[in-house]
Amino acid sequence: MSFDGLFTRAMTKELKDGVMNGRINKIHQPYKNEIIMIVRANGKNHKLLLSAHPSYSRVQITQEDYENPSVPPMFCMLLRKHLEGYFIEDIKQSGLDRMIVFEVKGRNEIGDVSYKQLIIEIMGRHSNIILVDKGRNMILDSIKHISPSMNTHRTVLPGHEYVMPPKQDKRNPLEATSEDVLRALDFNAGKLDKQIVHSFAGISPLFAKEVTYHAGLGKQSEIAQSFLDLVRKSKENQVSPTLIMGEKEIFYWTSLEHVEGEKLAFSSLSELLDRFFYQKAARDRVKQQGNDLERFIRNERDKNVNKIEKLKQTLKDAEQADRFQLLGELLTSNLYAVERGMTEVSVANYYDEDGGSITIPLNPQKSPSENAQLYFSRYQKAKNAIDIVNEQIEKAEEEIIYLERLLQQLESASTKDVEEIREELEEEGYLRARKQTKKKKSNGKPVLESYTSSDGIQILVGKNNKQNDYLTNKSAGRDEIWLHTKDIPGSHVVIKSNDPSEQTIKEAANIAAYFSKARESSSVPVDFTTVRQVKKPKGAKPGFVIYEGQQTVYVTPDMDLVRSLKD
Repeated sequence: MSFDGLFTRAMTKELKDGVMNGRINKIHQPYKNEIIMIVRANGKNHKLLLSAHPSYSRVQITQEDYENPSVPPMFCMLLRKHLEGYFIEDIKQSGLDRMIVFEVKGRNEIGDVSYKQLIIEIMGRHSNIILVDKGRNMILDSIKHISPSMNTHRTVLPGHEYVMPPKQDKRNPLEATSEDVLRALDFNAGKLDKQIVHSFAGISPLFAKEVTYHAGLGKQSEIAQSFLDLVRKSKENQVSPTLIMGEKEIFYWTSLEHVEGEKLAFSSLSELLDRFFYQKAARDRVKQQGNDLERFIRNERDKNVNKIEKLKQTLKDAEQADRFQLLGELLTSNLYAVERGMTEVSVANYYDEDGGSITIPLNPQKSPSENAQLYFSRYQKAKNAIDIVNEQIEKAEEEIIYLERLLQQLESASTKDVEEIREELEEEGYLRARKQTKKKKSNGKPVLESYTSSDGIQILVGKNNKQNDYLTNKSAGRDEIWLHTKDIPGSHVVIKSNDPSEQTIKEAANIAAYFSKARESSSVPVDFTTVRQVKKPKGAKPGFVIYEGQQTVYVTPDMDLVRSLKD
């Protein structure tokens, strides 16, 4: 648990320095569990993110962009009514709990001074954002409603009294002495890190393991000293936000020596959280929004895989065409030896150099000549099937490539991209068009994702087939540079320059590799050529092109580089 009580304490201090006494100018609710408040403080606007996401709950100042819905949710409308134009008088933490309280002051609709509290409870799947009328301690509303049947300790519904989450009977580490630490631990019981977590408030397993790591296997006093040293860093706000990239990414308000991996330092906790949560919450939202779409595409792909297997078996059967022809010819030459009612006949095989014989199966209900015609019919059918089956196999393979490309696009799609992919499947006849889509304007230009190279050159990216087609076939100049991962599903990328530097090409190639199926790979081949060398075959699937005159560069996708280049 990275966002523990001590992390919350450090974040509260950072928020005080950033938005204290600021004016809340605008409020948005881009997603179900997240609020964005634009706060004017210290001469500039700050984007304050409040998240009650079950997996990514947090409070921070963010630099990331969020798409706002055309119609704001009811909770957002209520926050606007009660908080827009209000000033943040104080920001405080409740004890060492993962709770941050914004004390706000303003004037209500009749001009009277009004005091409100915006309480963010950062508690995993139980996280919440609650607006409270401070004078009456009454809940005005919350982003998640909790009925008495869901929680017997407290009810979180409009009109109810605000009750704090149940307190844990733990010691305050900020007030602890060496004797307090030693009294709290049973050195004979072992598992000291777990004992530390259970004994002191605001402490996570990460903090406790760092304490035992620094103390080593030394004396009991060294455990106490290690504990107090780390706590002192928190008390004195000696914050060094760190991201550790080991087996999995871990963030904390200070560097952790017990965790192995590459350590990246950040100038603020908010910058650290932006990096750690970059696209994680977005991926989760897209997965929920596009779950049915992904399942449908995978099913369609699997259908085509199974279809190819069956077609290959048909092709294998069709390869017996020559045998059917042979049996028909030998039977025609030996009609005199066959009578109706026979189930088989053995005749000399004059095509056999050794002069052997062959047994021909017969339909006893047919005449000799009808049996011969039956073999010739099977021969003709098998012969014709070879061409048809090969054509069907080729078509099914093209379908698989197309569907694999859509699956790759879903992996890096935004919520807007998912809707465009859904529209594409409707237009291609895979999905039945929804009623509401008929009202949409389909003539709008796709919005392309934009990046700027270190040389100042714009780089555009298509995140789905609609965007890829528009970028390559309509938006890009004929002599601009086009990039795509070699033989790997991915995005079309265009450098808006006729003669970019090698550095810009490598950065654009990194973007192309990042937005491809090879995102987690190393040394990914990326082809680049001029746009005029890229062609879309007649009748080809959306997003499909062929190209020539390419050169290839090898890059390892770097999320931090891609992030730094994004406009």
